[in-house]
Amino acid sequence: MTAALILIAILMLGSAAVAMMLRNLIHSALLLILSWAGIAAFYLWAGAEFAAFAQILVYVGAISMVVLFAVLLTRQGPVSAMLVEPASRIRAITGVTVAACVGAVFASAILSSEFRPAPSQAPVAGVRQIGLELMHRHGAALLIVGVILTVALIGATILAATDTKPEDAP
Repeated sequence: MTAALILIAILMLGSAAVAMMLRNLIHSALLLILSWAGIAAFYLWAGAEFAAFAQILVYVGAISMVVLFAVLLTRQGPVSAMLVEPASRIRAITGVTVAACVGAVFASAILSSEFRPAPSQAPVAGVRQIGLELMHRHGAALLIVGVILTVALIGATILAATDTKPEDAP
């Protein structure tokens, strides 16, 4: 392991952990964006430039804006009005405990395995080749997915932002 990988891991895991603990949704969304950027940095470190660029474009660019718009458009009231119920605290503690157990199993499996380099039989494709393949052969599919995501965001915004009238109002 190199120092760069350790710094990337600390950036990703630290920002994700702090995002889960914060009560402010905007700050949590911004830290989630930082975590996604850390994943892109890991892809760059691993030599997968196309995956890193896709991560930046899709998650850091598009999905983060969708999350921020959804949070801003569907905000109901002040954050301080929300109280944490004891049952949700128990669920959170249970979730963290289960995640730690699963992480321990994964860590033991990784540490006990022998890493051997795989034989290089796969063809090597550069970022330009992958981009051309996606845009030529699969360009229509990418546009359809974009339209579906846009319609889903608009539908979710309309459903969440619909004002309910009091029963006394005519």
